[in-house]
Amino acid sequence: MRHQPHRAAAASAFAIACLAGTASAQTSAPAPQAAVPVSSAVAAPTYASIPLEIAVNRPAVDVWKRVGKFCDIGEWLRIPCTITSGKDGEVGAVRSVANEVLVGKTELSYTYTQPVREGRPYNLYHGTLEARPVTATTSKLVYTLFFDNSMLADDAARAADRTRRTAQFTQALENMKILAEGGTLPPTPARGRGR
Repeated sequence: MRHQPHRAAAASAFAIACLAGTASAQTSAPAPQAAVPVSSAVAAPTYASIPLEIAVNRPAVDVWKRVGKFCDIGEWLRIPCTITSGKDGEVGAVRSVANEVLVGKTELSYTYTQPVREGRPYNLYHGTLEARPVTATTSKLVYTLFFDNSMLADDAARAADRTRRTAQFTQALENMKILAEGGTLPPTPARGRGR
């Protein structure tokens, strides 16, 4: 019977040694590091806006009926467009063009944005398209782009980006004018080196 306290003490010492060994093994092995989230925020944004407009020989209401649906961009910018979420013309609708979200609208205008993308700086891109009445029979289409261009390399890159966007959306306005005035767009020019 005298041996039992020694056995209990030995068992306790063995258990403590095992726990200590396990604890030191757990603390000595490096812990896996969690992925550091990449912020989409831009530290020093430089905002740019590109206001464009074109006169249209039709009343604003008629112009808007012809070119003002959220996915009409597919026709006048000549790119594929489908509504991927929500309903065309309702705030919150999402179109397939850069996953743009309709964030505001009036009777003759809408504003959209491009969402934040994981791992990329957010450029706060927004666009507003409006049919603005001028007279009872004429109007103008006003398209304003707004974005942060600070992530571009330098002033030359920012100027080139502005020139490219201005040309692209000036052509879009010209296409909208043709459609709103009852015309037909010319065939889409071939892209790339093929025919």
